[in-house]
Amino acid sequence: MNSQNYISVSAEPVKVVKFGGSSLADAEHFRMVKDIVTAESSRRFVVPSAPGKRFNGDDKVTDLFYKCYEVSDDRTALKEVFERVKERYELIIQGLGLSLNLSAEYESILSAISHHAGRDYAASRGEYLNGIILAHLLGYDFIDAAKVIRFAEDGSFDSETTNEILGKELAKHDRAVIPGFYGSMPNGTVKTFSRGGSDITGSIVARAVNACLYENWTDVTGFLTADPRIITNPRKIDVITYRELRELSYMGATVLHEDAIFPVRFAGIPINIRNTNAPKESGTMIVASADPSAPTPTITGIAGKTGFSVLNIEKDMMNAELGFGRKVLEVIEECGVAFEHLPSGIDTMSVIMNTHDIEKCRQKIIDGICHEVEPEFISIEDDLALIAVVGRGMVKSKGTAARLFKACAAADINIRMIDQGSSELNIIIGVDAGDFARAQNAIYKEFVG
Repeated sequence: MNSQNYISVSAEPVKVVKFGGSSLADAEHFRMVKDIVTAESSRRFVVPSAPGKRFNGDDKVTDLFYKCYEVSDDRTALKEVFERVKERYELIIQGLGLSLNLSAEYESILSAISHHAGRDYAASRGEYLNGIILAHLLGYDFIDAAKVIRFAEDGSFDSETTNEILGKELAKHDRAVIPGFYGSMPNGTVKTFSRGGSDITGSIVARAVNACLYENWTDVTGFLTADPRIITNPRKIDVITYRELRELSYMGATVLHEDAIFPVRFAGIPINIRNTNAPKESGTMIVASADPSAPTPTITGIAGKTGFSVLNIEKDMMNAELGFGRKVLEVIEECGVAFEHLPSGIDTMSVIMNTHDIEKCRQKIIDGICHEVEPEFISIEDDLALIAVVGRGMVKSKGTAARLFKACAAADINIRMIDQGSSELNIIIGVDAGDFARAQNAIYKEFVG
């Protein structure tokens, strides 16, 4: 099916704006969102999340809906939890002074959940109800995402069918609100994306209308160079490419759902991460390719994860043994485990895996590999942390790896693994989990200051 743009190319540029749960947690934030949307006439299509936490210890509405599903067989417990959901929305409606009655919607949702409409249906109602309220506040049309976002029979997102249906529908509306996070299966049942899926919906809508920009409004001022829980006041990234963002997101950076990159990357649409609480801040711009004439720092960002194990295999002349690597990976695959990285030498092979994934099958993996390739030495070591140093500037900067290793050595950190892609966009190192934070601080000081 050919993807098409149903919004006239001669029309005013279109921006798609998505607001996260923290941006729509209460009436005060709804007013801020209205001010942002109405500040520019190009902000024609809005994608909301469900209300997030208002304060520490508060519940996200999506979590309350999950709870509704869990107690759906207990009518009394279900009504009790659902009353908390209703209270959140009624406080928003009353706080905004809207003449909006959602009684029929509440009754329909409660009935559907009590009759086992499904976990995804229950979870999606947070965005659905928020979408109705926001559309009413803005005076925009409301489009139920279940009617325009499609999943295939196997549960995977059907991008091309969605782009066709959504593009045609949005062409009928000058301005509209489309709830994030969910769509529908071929049989009409509601299906959700993974948590954070409203980011994906925003990206899908941006592609369908061929937007000039996808603005993703959240509670941070942009994408940071490093994790603020590890690095004190890390510098904001002004411009980052899709590829760099993908690498950092994979390694734990969580400002934007990593799957949200693909629809807009496919269409060449930039993303702007903005802060609802500081709308005058420019945020971070995510682009297909950065301006080659603009100053580029050596590294764009640092990210990492803990909880990995490394499988070490040694055997003389393994490089000359046909099918050696394939046999090792087949044993791992048969155990239902995916590998993260594969740093290897002539007579050595290492396989990095998630420790949680191998907890119940590590001996089976060792026994299987011993049977298939008869290694001279094999072991599995735990407590490995991976740190990725990512940056398009590394290609032009000589000695980046040397600076990285020198910084870790100066901090008395042993590097247990090194993996650098051929694109030179990133360098991944493995360190002891106990050195995770110290290593990132050492690297940040060396490259960012």
